[in-house]
Amino acid sequence: MRKTKIICTIGPASESEEKLRELMLAGMNVARFNFSHGSHKEQLVKYNRVLKVRKELGLPVATLLDTKGPEIRLRDFEGGKVELVSGQQFVLTTEEIMGTAERATISYKNLKNDINVGTTILIDDGLIEMTVEEIKGEDIVCKVINGGFVSNHKGVNVPGAILSMPYISEVDLADIVFGVEHGFDFIAASFVRTREDIQEVRKIVEDRGSKIKIIAKIENMQGIQNLEEIINVADGI
Repeated sequence: MRKTKIICTIGPASESEEKLRELMLAGMNVARFNFSHGSHKEQLVKYNRVLKVRKELGLPVATLLDTKGPEIRLRDFEGGKVELVSGQQFVLTTEEIMGTAERATISYKNLKNDINVGTTILIDDGLIEMTVEEIKGEDIVCKVINGGFVSNHKGVNVPGAILSMPYISEVDLADIVFGVEHGFDFIAASFVRTREDIQEVRKIVEDRGSKIKIIAKIENMQGIQNLEEIINVADGI
């Protein structure tokens, strides 16, 4: 029995009935819904379309809700994007401003307390790399190591840091409840750090009478360090 599954993200290029039919006939086992983007109304339209096509084809295609997770993002920039040059200083701040090539606002207010001078900060999946030089007030002063263009809402990652931010946000809670109410088969819990993160998700679904399977996504150093304990409580990795 083949246990490895083919998971396909249902987005603008793949959400039509025609494309869904092609994907299912080609071997898609799981339809992934990325809840980092789109409203519940938009997700429900795609979800119902998947249910319709899989019923027509008589194929056991599962549905997976991928949570946003405890992520850090940049706010908006003047003009939508800026260029950072290697060697320059760049300030991350909790002050609400329009970003420039010198300063930008981050979504996580407590980051300054979770890092130290010398900490590496990555932006946009590691395309931009910076090192923390100074922490003063609301500002994290960084030196750009690898430059490039950065734009609105890009992700910020701090490899190796233990972040004190709560695992379940109000947005994730609403998304998980949505998944329970509409009968999703799996929840993919993003940026899992500890076994407690999985247990927190499981309590939410079980309190609502659901037995949705929970998949742990290992995306940071803390998750790697706690991998064994996460495996023991998750339904999959």
